[in-house]
Amino acid sequence: MLVPRQKTPGLTVKTLDHGEFDLSADQSERGTVICFYRGLHCPICANYLKEFEKQVPEFAARGVSAIAISSDGEDRTRAMADKIEAKQLRFGYDLDLGKAREWGLYISTSRGTTSIGIEEPALFSEPGLFMVTPEQTLYYGSTQTMPFVRPHFAELVGALDFAIKNDYPARGEYTGTV
Repeated sequence: MLVPRQKTPGLTVKTLDHGEFDLSADQSERGTVICFYRGLHCPICANYLKEFEKQVPEFAARGVSAIAISSDGEDRTRAMADKIEAKQLRFGYDLDLGKAREWGLYISTSRGTTSIGIEEPALFSEPGLFMVTPEQTLYYGSTQTMPFVRPHFAELVGALDFAIKNDYPARGEYTGTV
């Protein structure tokens, strides 16, 4: 389990149009929002990523960079970026599932062809949304066991405004005896 205020695992993936993404070298004033998504086969992911795309300028205005990552290969990732008409959102691909597990993501097995007629990969990670500080510590994290009921990006932008204004710390950091 990732712990707020503690260093996150490393994260390096290839991106479609921005070279290699390395979390430890991602230069932004206030950190990085990382959205792990299931892949091209997931129609809910496409809608979710459309919303993420709309919020990228809002994150950037607050000094936060953004990336969407899946274990899909380059071709399927390009198809997803094209599907949502991405102009600003970085897309990372070929996420190693061992790395997905390090981030606390759940792993699912294929159930065949989805409702939109696209074959699921044999194994893939379920969604996760993380805000990581420039020091690579966890500020916010949410993981799902399935594609439904995800955090809203506009709410995360609003939460960032509150956190910035009030110098609000990451919460959930206690790991002692209860």
